[in-house]
Amino acid sequence: MARWCAANGWPVHPLASGRKTPAGNCSACREDPHRPADCPCLPAGKWCHGFHAATTDPELLAAWWGVNPSLGVGVSCGPAGLVVLDVDAHSAEVPHRDRLLPGIPIHENVNLTGLASGFDTLALLAALRGAPSPADDESTLRVRTPSGGLHVWYRTAPGAPGYRSSVGSSPKVALAWQVDVRAVGGYIVTPATRTSAGTYTPVGEARMPALLPDWLAAELSRTGHTPQPAPVRVPAPRPVRPARATSRALRLLEPLLAEVRACAAAAEGMAFTEKLNRAAYTAGGLVAAGHLAEPRAQDLLTDAADAARPHRHRHSLTVIASALSAGAARPLHPEGRP
Repeated sequence: MARWCAANGWPVHPLASGRKTPAGNCSACREDPHRPADCPCLPAGKWCHGFHAATTDPELLAAWWGVNPSLGVGVSCGPAGLVVLDVDAHSAEVPHRDRLLPGIPIHENVNLTGLASGFDTLALLAALRGAPSPADDESTLRVRTPSGGLHVWYRTAPGAPGYRSSVGSSPKVALAWQVDVRAVGGYIVTPATRTSAGTYTPVGEARMPALLPDWLAAELSRTGHTPQPAPVRVPAPRPVRPARATSRALRLLEPLLAEVRACAAAAEGMAFTEKLNRAAYTAGGLVAAGHLAEPRAQDLLTDAADAARPHRHRHSLTVIASALSAGAARPLHPEGRP
């Protein structure tokens, strides 16, 4: 399933065996909370931080699920261009009618007898808009959850604005009571994933998401699911140190570069990404401490990476940029004088 999703362009990440939650972080990430963007584990090919680790890289998929076939599969909805309605059927106290459909008053003449779950509120919203309920949409992928709920998968049009996730019980941002939205900033469990509660099972014949209906897109915008632009922050200038490539700095970095170049001995495996990440992280520390010029570090790392994996140049540049930045947060001074 992971490879099938990746082939569709949907980045995937592991879920803990028998559960619907992401696989656990490494011990270092558990003990030292930090932003996923600053974590060296991700460019190193580790699955820390849930959907932030999602990828379509076939080497990582083989490494993750090849060694741990019992892991479930999650899809990071934002990068995949997906909007998934998570319709709940949990037993819960039904709120006042004014909270069933946020922003839409429901007249007292509307008979709500029997309303008990997200299936009902989604059907009510659709009826008010003159549309069939997405829960009954046979044109798109629908997945029955072990708890009796339903995931209704849709894709957004190319170039369309993304939508943000929300919980259907939220009084501030929700599509409907007991109808969650999985989009940017969230993930969804794939069909065929098994948990201790049961298996996520496709419903009907559709196996691909249909285009998000216009009326649903309008409702998502109306209920505040369109992400607000992030404020522009100008980073404070970092102190500039005179950069010089010291002999001790190069001697410290060279064995790590040699490990990267040695990956050319095999077409795959060899922990290439992890070794490149380690070398770039070290180089970032040397740059920050003024022992190595950043352009020189970039050249050394890129040459080593291209020697080992010339067909993965773009991937290597991403790993190098991320690890250099992470390493720069911890200036590294080689022992002794240069």
